[in-house]
Amino acid sequence: MKYITLLMIGYFFVSFSNPEIKNNTSKTVFDFSVWISADAKRTNESYTEEFKKYKDGGIDEVLINTNTNPKLLSRLVPLAKKEGLKVHAWIMAINRPGDSIALQHPDWYQVSKDGKSCFDNRPYVDYYQWLCPTRKESREHVLHLVEELAKVEGIESVHLDYIRFPDIFLPISLLPKYNLVQDVELPQFDFCYCDECVKAFEKIHHKNPKESHNTSIDMEWKNFRLNAIKAVVDDAYKIVHKQNKQLTAAVFPYPEMADHMVRQRWDKWNIDQVYPMIYHSFYDEEIDWVGYATKQGAADLEGKKTKINTGIYIPGLKNDAELKEAILLAKQNGAIGVSFFDGNALSESNLKTIKETKASLK
Repeated sequence: MKYITLLMIGYFFVSFSNPEIKNNTSKTVFDFSVWISADAKRTNESYTEEFKKYKDGGIDEVLINTNTNPKLLSRLVPLAKKEGLKVHAWIMAINRPGDSIALQHPDWYQVSKDGKSCFDNRPYVDYYQWLCPTRKESREHVLHLVEELAKVEGIESVHLDYIRFPDIFLPISLLPKYNLVQDVELPQFDFCYCDECVKAFEKIHHKNPKESHNTSIDMEWKNFRLNAIKAVVDDAYKIVHKQNKQLTAAVFPYPEMADHMVRQRWDKWNIDQVYPMIYHSFYDEEIDWVGYATKQGAADLEGKKTKINTGIYIPGLKNDAELKEAILLAKQNGAIGVSFFDGNALSESNLKTIKETKASLK
């Protein structure tokens, strides 16, 4: 998920009773993965070279963003697997920038508290084009995209990203970039107040959130939105499991923080694995915060099937010593693996450190 590249590419992410579905959580190994973006114009040879570089550097899995293109994903899976890498299908789920189908339906988009639609009035950045998770047509569109990726042979999971609402609060280090102070919930960043959301909420609670004197303390309205995202995830889980795949997601650092910042309570989801993006530099935190946030998420998931892979933001690290420390902190505090954002940011020195750290864990 990734913020300075996608909030410059954005925020930018088991055990089963069904024996046919791959069960990777019984393993005792610690996995290393990386988020990457694909380009159909690149040659197979260039991808083979990239995948070999990752494998030689200690990487086990790649989470590939193909812009929801199953054909491109089908082309890349055998190339990656030939080099010994597992593949996950990374999809921007609720935020769908440039979605040619969605853009034909302006009513599918989320509406802010001050009445502006993400269709033509995007919060923060132009690629923030958020679909409503409550409206039948928009949520079915997202779930159809998930299903098409899940059908691709050889992938491990469909990996949801932007499976949340727009940021009601930005990470603190990003506020100066937008010349913002966010001490309270601001209406232009508070979503979704479209007719479908209001109607669905009124049906349950017999009141209109637009008439609330203070929506920031209206717990029913907050829970309504948390549950809208959970419902999409839970439906996606059923869809991908029918294809004998897993469901994973890139999420905010730990559940309480995700709840506060983006209406995302991932410890309550029906999902196989989560990849909390514990990008300490976004929050003006030190490297030990990687351990703190990982431990908090692991504690919230205690007794549940969902497992954690800690997301590490490579540009936020001062040196390779911090890279090694981040990996060890993740492992010591309950993660079953780490994932790096992103492939382009990994230097030869980083890969050498990853490989050496991985070897030290055996």
